[in-house]
Amino acid sequence: MPDKPPLHILLAGPRGFCAGVDRAIRVVEEALRRHDAPVYVRHEIVHNRTVVETLEAQGAVFVEELDEVPPDAPVVFSAHGVPKSVPAEARRRRLTYHDATCPLVSKVHREAERHFATGRHILMIGHAGHPEVEGTTGQLPPGAMTLVQTVEEARSVEPPPGGLAFITQTTLSVDDTSEIVATLRARFPFIEGPRREDICYATTNRQSAVKALAPECDLVIVIGSPNSSNSQRLREVAERAGAPRAILLPKAEGLDWTALHGVATLGVTAGASAPESLVADLLARLSERFRLTIEERCVTEEHVTFKLPAPLA
Repeated sequence: MPDKPPLHILLAGPRGFCAGVDRAIRVVEEALRRHDAPVYVRHEIVHNRTVVETLEAQGAVFVEELDEVPPDAPVVFSAHGVPKSVPAEARRRRLTYHDATCPLVSKVHREAERHFATGRHILMIGHAGHPEVEGTTGQLPPGAMTLVQTVEEARSVEPPPGGLAFITQTTLSVDDTSEIVATLRARFPFIEGPRREDICYATTNRQSAVKALAPECDLVIVIGSPNSSNSQRLREVAERAGAPRAILLPKAEGLDWTALHGVATLGVTAGASAPESLVADLLARLSERFRLTIEERCVTEEHVTFKLPAPLA
């Protein structure tokens, strides 16, 4: 049998689960323990099919809206946050509900409420249709926010006269968002905003880790689901930082081996909703075909944890 060809792996650190994702999964697991199956979950708890399928095997039932939840059944709201109308409907139907919204997303909700209370119109930097954006805009009456998705939109947006503020989705590209914020500040010098952009620590750290290794890689693989915003941004960041190619890979078994032709150094990372088991699966499959050397590049350590919401704590 011929010798396996060599392949050097640069493994990004941090990668994978963030504290908000870990907490959301624990909310579902604890709800199952307290209430027994089935426990209903409105939308994917986090944007990763492996996580969803694992929880389904334990008795979680994922639905799109509350009208799919039987009377008196327990329901969990996803980590991305929900409009205020959702818990109001749950209370009206007397459903027992647990809110798994990431505390950093809830912080953005409170910022929006504070700006609205002082009479400011809010520009939300984010992606249309993302559950986090829908949940955040749903904290306030219609018309209180205007969505800004690109620098071009930041140059052309015409908010109503009066006070102005901005907030951001937590899973955006750090560099893209900085450019949008700079454009808004140049146009509206008195715009109010957070001391630091609302992009969460985990998104920032994972993008920094990819930037640190991308210039040395022939290819970067980002493990994550296509509907995961932070995973998609990691792929974009890798290419902008110097990797000739970057691909998004939901699961190791979906890897197109032709993508590794000519690759001597491979970067590997995982989105904030992707479990470490998926990284291990990829490395195991790679080791079947290549003689691996693995080097972990860690730009920072993370020690953030979030408590479970009452009454699950």
